[in-house]
Amino acid sequence: MEKTEQQEITPAARKPRLRHRGPDKYPLILNAARKLVAQAGFRDVQMAAIADAAGIAIGTLYRYFPARTDLMAELVALVAQREVDVVTEVARREGSAADRLGAAAWTFASRALRGRRMAHALVAEPVEPEIEAARLTYHRALAGVFHGIIEEGIAAGEFPAQDATASADCIVGCLFEGLVSPLTNEPVASAAALTKHGIAIIGFCLRGVSGRCVDFSPAQDGKAG
Repeated sequence: MEKTEQQEITPAARKPRLRHRGPDKYPLILNAARKLVAQAGFRDVQMAAIADAAGIAIGTLYRYFPARTDLMAELVALVAQREVDVVTEVARREGSAADRLGAAAWTFASRALRGRRMAHALVAEPVEPEIEAARLTYHRALAGVFHGIIEEGIAAGEFPAQDATASADCIVGCLFEGLVSPLTNEPVASAAALTKHGIAIIGFCLRGVSGRCVDFSPAQDGKAG
């Protein structure tokens, strides 16, 4: 979730709630806000700092985003959609339902552990209601990916009959709550310890859905967005 590749947010990514929008300033604003949130989280990032980082006047920033919460909610929507897209791509690969569910959940967990500050902002940081609403949309989209795999596993006889919606929600809950501690701990645990912790969370989720012990060995899918 921290930027590890040369990726830019494009104006076509999503139409925000704006008074004025031009093809040049919008990506500058979102990329500047993203970098700052990845460093400090939502609460400590102010509009003046975003304007300065984007190289624009504060008045120009407010013409694009009348309120700070508008900008932060838009940022959540863009970053979260990127994460959902990556997990969805993994979920659609070949393999058993258990393999794909484990790989998809691990992709989310491993990216979060590599991009700790942004992941914490998207998962657990106390935020304003408008930003929380955007995060809940993210949560539901992620649960929808897991829901699809679980339903396919049930239909194939790989998973026992169950409420796929409830199971998918529980997986999201396990991932979010299970990752809060390593995302906030200082000093940061070793890579080996973080990997072990993530594997334990995925193993727990797979046991809950399949009703049996499932060996899980992670592949390093994706990079932090």
